[in-house]
Amino acid sequence: MSAVLQSTTPTAEPVANYRLSLRRFTRNKLAVAGLVVVVVFLLFCFVGPLLYSTDQTHTDLHQVNLGPSGAHWLGTDAVGHDEVGRLMFGGQVSLLVGLAAGVLATVIGTLWGATAGYVGGWADAVMMRVVDAGIAIPALFILLVVSAITTPDTLGLILVLGLVSWLVPSRLVRAETLTLKSRDYVLTLRATGGTHGRAIARHILPNSVSTIVVAATFQVADAILLVAYVSYLGLGVQPPKTDWGGMLSAGLTAAYSGRWWLIVPPGLAIILVVCAFNAIGDGLRDAFDVRGRG
Repeated sequence: MSAVLQSTTPTAEPVANYRLSLRRFTRNKLAVAGLVVVVVFLLFCFVGPLLYSTDQTHTDLHQVNLGPSGAHWLGTDAVGHDEVGRLMFGGQVSLLVGLAAGVLATVIGTLWGATAGYVGGWADAVMMRVVDAGIAIPALFILLVVSAITTPDTLGLILVLGLVSWLVPSRLVRAETLTLKSRDYVLTLRATGGTHGRAIARHILPNSVSTIVVAATFQVADAILLVAYVSYLGLGVQPPKTDWGGMLSAGLTAAYSGRWWLIVPPGLAIILVVCAFNAIGDGLRDAFDVRGRG
């Protein structure tokens, strides 16, 4: 019986497929460029403060609204904070919240979708009706309500974003599970007494990695945008903390005063990072697409 399990469980083929997927991804110049952009911003936000030290806690009214110069590469804001340091400081919150919330949403959605698709029947119907009801409510609306009730911190934003963003990944993983649960190696495991949990953990989830990874990249991009939306409306993390959306909101009054350095850098950072994650997601989707393999 162990020989049957060994012959029906996919081993070498998935390894070869993932190697082929890696080669296909590296040939996608836009996806590789997106990966480079993400790495650069991660280094800029988390390693940059070690090389370019600034005070982002105390105000300095003698350095208010200064233009770009040798002392302040991107000028200063309305309370004297160095804008380059502020961009690093705000990027830490935006990237940390986006990455953590995207991973949390993907984990919750993966477990929910895999369970619903594998169990099937009335349980699947009830679980997916919950998903449909959640998708009908805009995530931004829920965020605004929560932010109006309580003052969110970084951990609070991660939890709220993760709990409102898992719906789409759950539908993707459920669709994948419906296909995988009828495969021979899953049926063989069940015939030999394997539990449902073992079937999901050993076969369903590992063979859904491509769908899960692609969904995670798009969830991170969506989370960064949602954080920017909420912070732009003044309902994000509170001072002295900030993020790129909060920087845009703070620099809004300078839009007609010629102080472009308060708006353009955080706006470009949001655009570049979101587009980079979307490019990575598109590249991963094409790389894992078996119909495109030759």
